[in-house]
Parts: sequence; C-alpha cells; structure tokens
Amino acid sequence: MNITFYNTLSRKKENFIPIDRDEVRIYSCGPTVYNYAHIGNFRTYIFMDTLRRVLKYNGYKLKHVMNITDVGHLESDADEGEDKMIKAAKKENKDPYEIARFYEKAFFKDLEKLNIDVPDIIARATEHIPDMIEYVKEIIKNGYGYETSKGIYFDISKLDKYPVLSNNSLDEQIAGARVEVDSEKRNPYDFAIWIKASDNHIMKWNSPWGLSYPGWHLECSTMGQKYLGNQFDIHTGGIDHIPTHHENEIAQSKGRTGKIPARYWLHCEFLQVDGGKMSKSLGNVYTITDLEEIGVEPLAYKMFCFTAHYRTKLNFTFESIKSAQKSLQRLREGYLKHLESNNNIVSSNEKIKEYRFKFLKAINDDMNMPVAMSVLWDIIKEKEKSKIFAELILEFDQVLGLDLKKIKKQEKNNLNIPKEIEELIEQREKARKEKNWIVSDKIREEIKEKGYIIKDTKQGFELERIEK
Repeated sequence: MNITFYNTLSRKKENFIPIDRDEVRIYSCGPTVYNYAHIGNFRTYIFMDTLRRVLKYNGYKLKHVMNITDVGHLESDADEGEDKMIKAAKKENKDPYEIARFYEKAFFKDLEKLNIDVPDIIARATEHIPDMIEYVKEIIKNGYGYETSKGIYFDISKLDKYPVLSNNSLDEQIAGARVEVDSEKRNPYDFAIWIKASDNHIMKWNSPWGLSYPGWHLECSTMGQKYLGNQFDIHTGGIDHIPTHHENEIAQSKGRTGKIPARYWLHCEFLQVDGGKMSKSLGNVYTITDLEEIGVEPLAYKMFCFTAHYRTKLNFTFESIKSAQKSLQRLREGYLKHLESNNNIVSSNEKIKEYRFKFLKAINDDMNMPVAMSVLWDIIKEKEKSKIFAELILEFDQVLGLDLKKIKKQEKNNLNIPKEIEELIEQREKARKEKNWIVSDKIREEIKEKGYIIKDTKQGFELERIEK
C-alpha cells in the first residue's frame, strides 16, 4: 500500500517514493535549549515520532538527524535581537553551555516520558562550527554570499525563486517581515548566515571573518548536508518554520549545492490553548511537568494529540486533557480484558485482516491518526475477548507509541487509583487473609460507593472504575 504525505513544497498530497529504497533519510528541526520545551513544541515532536513509526511499520530503515540549537538563534527570525542562549545565560547568571546542557537534558527526559524515539543522530550546533565555516565559504565562492561589517549575508537576488515553501510572492513575504534597515545589504531582505560578534558577546569563534558565530538557518543546512547528503527524503518541523527558517535553509542549500535539500517538507500545525495562541504574556504556556502535577500522564497528552490530524490546529483545554487521561485509562483496561481472556482464537480471521487493512490505510494516508485511533477503539470494544486482539493492539502500538506492552495483567489496579482507594484495598486484602468476610464485604461496598468495583479472581483481584 502506498504512503502519501502532504508536501508543503508542492502544496498537495504525494505518494512517498524515497531516494534510496533501502533507507529513508530525514532531518528534523530540534529544540533551542534555552528553556523548558512546552506542550506546543512537543506536539511537533510527537508528529515526528509518529512519522518515524509509520515508516518503520511499513518496513523502511531510517537515518534520522535532529539538531540541538545551542547558539545562534536570535530572538527574531529576521536577524534581530539577542541570541536566545545568551539572553537565558544572563537571566540565570550561568554559562550558556551550562544552560544548554541543562535544558537539553530536560528535553530528552520529556521525550522519554512521551515514549518518543530519539533520532539516530543528534547534532549540536556548537560541535559543528568548522563545518559551518566551510559551508559559508562555499556559498561565497558560488556567488551567493557577501561580507559586510556585521557579517556574511545571503544574496536572495541570485536565486531563481524565493520564497518557494510559502504560497507568497516576494512582495508579500517582504510586506509581512520586520526588516532592519542596513545600507550595507545588497537587498533589504538578504539574511545573515554568519554574524560578527561584538566584544562582549559570549559565544564566538575564530573564522576567516574574525570572531563570530553562525546564523540559526545555517546550522540546519550544514548538519543536514553533512549527515544526509546534498538531497535527502524528508524535512520536518513546525508550521512556524515555513516562512523564514525553512525558506532560508532552502536558499542556502541552493547557494551551495544547487539543490533543494529535501524532497518532502512536512509541517505540524499549532497547538492552541483555550482557542487562542499559547503565550508567556497570557500565562498559558504549559510543560509536560505541569501536566503531571495535575495528574495527567505524558502519554495521555500524546494520545490527546491523536485526536486531530497533524495538519490541523489542536485546541488544548484542561477539560480535554483530563478527558484524554480517562481515555488512556479505558484503553489500557480494554487491552487488558483481551489480554486476560482465556480465548486464544477469534471467530473470524477475516476480521483481523480487515482491522489491519483499515489501520494501515489510515496511517499511510498522510498519518491520519484520528482514523487510526478509531480502528483501535473498535478492537477494544469487541464483545469477543481474545488474546489475538491483544496481540493486534500491541502491533498497532508500534505506531502509536503508547507503551501498552508495559501494561501487564493486574497492573490496572495501580493505574491512577486514588490513595484512599489503595488503602481500602489493602485493608480488604488483610481482612480476606484473616477470613473476616464481613469486614471484607463491608469494605467492598465502601469502595463501590467511592466509584470503583472490585472483583475477585483466581489470579487476584480486578478493579474497575464505575463510568458515570
């Protein structure tokens, strides 16, 4: 079955045909590690993880690179403001490398909580400075770069077309940009690829153009080319990368190699909060830790992201995320009912084939996860309980990444159970061991009044939440 992706470059769905049949090469824009990543950022990384899993499920091997931006990302994409790393270092009174490593570690810890597969190659910008210098030299040699007192700029007038990703003319692109007036630029909208550092700038390196540091756009172009070649299969990122960062990556690549670096450009839409923009000024920027503090598991957030297609806006509310937590609980309980069944067959093998076909069709249709999840729920709701269905659920979880394989028999008794219920269960178990059946039954009724049904089995007990 063909895989289709919506390609931002062509603005349409296309059949996916890799350059190399044996290996898919992917580049993903990673975090700028100056602060904790928020849940809006992680929607993009969940999308990245799903892409990896879909390709693997279809039998492809991957070579996947993700960068870590630890220098050069200015406050504005238009070469304005202070380096975000330097700003964070000043604010926290720490070395910028210390800042970078701290927030990088926090980022990967959150990836682990979300059960997101880490790409094969993690490329820190600060560890690729010599490569970037060589990249700039080649751009200048090819006539696309020039030097000013502020740095090395890319001459967009030399390109056959700019922009190519956004569906705008250059005039429209310019009209929407905030551009600093600089008489040294050949064109007002040329962008910096290498920036000369002031005396008090902390992060700077020796280069043919003096002490300086790389531009953010240059980093991704350099590391993508180094590890994946002049042209690779897929480039991913958030939709906010389209008009500037990814446009400039393409420009730089054309200036050095004459090629657009990726054949397929995939972008994830914004996460909204209460129907509006996520913003620090509004106080509605939430992290994975913030969700955990209100009793929501990271995997519940991952499941929440599957309620909308990655190319549509997704609205976060506390009501919707708590609903996702309940849905995750029901999913685990439904899976366990199939797993704990004594039935090792299904009445119709055709039903298994049909479920597998529907799931594959959904994920291969531009990663349509809402439809894929509906197939999973149909299996969960099957009246016929069978270990075969449990195995099929685990197969699909190779794509979903909800870590259902770690949910084993009777573990549902430990899933988000209130402490008071756990204490009552312990009291009841003690009464049963002492064969005090009157106390045991009394506690059973007390547990029921609090919203749970406890059932005794040969293997122990089962606990189910009473749905209201």
